Amino acid sequence: MDTERASPRYSDIDAWAPVDIAEAMIEGQFTAVAAVRAARFAILEAALAAAERLRKAGRLVYVGAGTSGRLAVQDGAELVPTFSWPQERLALLIAGGRSALLRSVEGAEDEVDQAARLVQQHDIGADDVVIAVAASGTTPFTVTCLNEAKRRRALTIGVANNRDTPILKEADHAIWLDTGAEPIAGSTRMKAGTAQRITLNVFSSVVMILLGRVYDGLMVDLQAVNQKLVRRSESILTRLTGRSGDQAREALHRANGNVKVAVLLLHGCDVKEATEVLSRAGGQLRAALADIGKPAPEPADLSDLTT
Repeated sequence: MDTERASPRYSDIDAWAPVDIAEAMIEGQFTAVAAVRAARFAILEAALAAAERLRKAGRLVYVGAGTSGRLAVQDGAELVPTFSWPQERLALLIAGGRSALLRSVEGAEDEVDQAARLVQQHDIGADDVVIAVAASGTTPFTVTCLNEAKRRRALTIGVANNRDTPILKEADHAIWLDTGAEPIAGSTRMKAGTAQRITLNVFSSVVMILLGRVYDGLMVDLQAVNQKLVRRSESILTRLTGRSGDQAREALHRANGNVKVAVLLLHGCDVKEATEVLSRAGGQLRAALADIGKPAPEPADLSDLTT
């Protein structure tokens, strides 16, 4: 497997000058980006299929072991505060359980019986979307989770860094990231890990946009769980409606912090009507505004939303 082989290019890397070692590592990150770009159509097809499956119900299920598992869990966990993805519609299955998030759990990636039990315990089925990630493409825990989920008619997406491996062969949608050999042979937290991180980020972001959780380039479904995000919610609302900060805060209070509901309140709806309009629009704010006869806003200056 390419991710395991030693590359002649790096055979004497321990004898290089530190600056050359660092340059080689950075060069590898560009290779990772190029691998993701080469797989962009596979990522898009997977995202489109996932969004279609998730429009009415179902969960996003992330599966992995070791570095790949930690990257998968990180991407899934970030969907809750960023896009208000419901916690009950998210499952994070990592070999070795929660302990494996902080330290290596020896032998966990080989626990195929545990993998099958986890899929059954979470009752993964036809409404769900499973994203299985493994650099090797052969990790027994991850392969077993994917196969068991597929047997139960979930939509399965496989992400791997080696061609023609079980995860890619068995998945409904295969995403091959051709990152090649690592500067340190077999250390897939490097190029392979970077490519996986970018892929998961792009995949989940596209899915969330398709599901209406982004509007006009803004996080209109964010959860304001700290003061920075409270301020961001207010800033988003003033940009989308042209209202003052005080009016935005009052609307957010009435909307229980829901930015999309608050936008509709400031366009003349009451809470009940705003909720109903959004429901009819499938959560899509653009469609909801069209429903009440309001045009989309002009492109906004987002410079103060980046902190």
